[in-house]
Amino acid sequence: MVSRDWLEKDFYKVMGVAKDAPTSDIKRAYRHMARDLHPDHNPGNAEAEKRFKEVSEAYSVLSDDKKRKEYDETRSLLGAGAFRRAAHMGEGGASFDFDDLMAQARAGAGGFGGQSGGIGDLFGSFFGGPRRRGPMKGRDVETSVELEFTDAVNGITLPLKLRSPGVCDNCGGNGAKPGTVPQTCPTCMGAGVRTVNQGAFSLSEPCRDCDAVGTIVQEKCAECEGTGGVTKTRTLTVRIPSGVRDGQRIRLSGRGEPGTRGGPSGDLYVLVSVKPHSLFGRDGDNLLLKVPVSFSEAALGANLRVPTLEGPVTVRVPPGTPSGRTLRVRSRGVARANGSRGDLLVTIDIDVPQRLSPEARKALEDFAQEGPKPPRDEIDHAVGTQA
Repeated sequence: MVSRDWLEKDFYKVMGVAKDAPTSDIKRAYRHMARDLHPDHNPGNAEAEKRFKEVSEAYSVLSDDKKRKEYDETRSLLGAGAFRRAAHMGEGGASFDFDDLMAQARAGAGGFGGQSGGIGDLFGSFFGGPRRRGPMKGRDVETSVELEFTDAVNGITLPLKLRSPGVCDNCGGNGAKPGTVPQTCPTCMGAGVRTVNQGAFSLSEPCRDCDAVGTIVQEKCAECEGTGGVTKTRTLTVRIPSGVRDGQRIRLSGRGEPGTRGGPSGDLYVLVSVKPHSLFGRDGDNLLLKVPVSFSEAALGANLRVPTLEGPVTVRVPPGTPSGRTLRVRSRGVARANGSRGDLLVTIDIDVPQRLSPEARKALEDFAQEGPKPPRDEIDHAVGTQA
């Protein structure tokens, strides 16, 4: 991502959120759109694939507080007026390297607002000598995976198929036909930029003959047509850590697109979707389980065999347990990174039968007559005062 892209692309519009939207709204919008537009759900749909890339690119900036701040500052400072016009072509026909300009402007303390290296250096970039653009990090790659509930709790190693740009195997990424090598650009002598004199000033601009790379490919690689990269399908073995949550975004450093001019590879972001479980729910690192019990079990107490993800355990229901009470089974929940586990929280739900046999009904009627009465004194008093 370069500053020129930030001027030309409205990421807030792409995500369908307001400019002051909180991060939670941005994540919610991304999660909804990523699922609908993902190539796995839209095979052969080029438009959906294009939208998915646009949404992923926008999210990678807006979800990162530092990148979002730089993006907002860039568009606020250079989104209109003379700077934007000059970024493409000055009135006198001279252009300058916009990306180098912004990189130098951010290099000072505190970015645009710092005490040094800020706006002063921004203007100084108009008049400085040539600077070759250095290595650039590759773009980040986004994919999604759907996990079973138990795999999300315990962690799993699985293969991920990705279709994204990669280094051309035929030429090794230099863009030249095998057996040949790129030649130093005679125009800029390998600098990647050239100096243009404009009256009293000297401006630097990217070398157009070599596209600011500093080298020229005389005989292009037939596989990548001189670009050094091709779109390929690759399979990565990825370890999903234990305890991941539905909607969590996992970052795998250096597993994205390869960089250019010797730059590092981008990162791979995996959006996790977790299928619901038929029995268990989840609250953080704790598992939730609702267990129906009879009235007699709740009143008299009982030992219940309940399932866990590691096998059944026995839970003691104390006599007189009310409906809704939660019993804790320690270390039977979600696995944590440090090796410990959360707890299993068992909620008691007293099951009231819809139909009774004559004998059971008679027994309950006798109990109602002889058994303890529920503590409703305050309620009965309130009813009496309102009568």
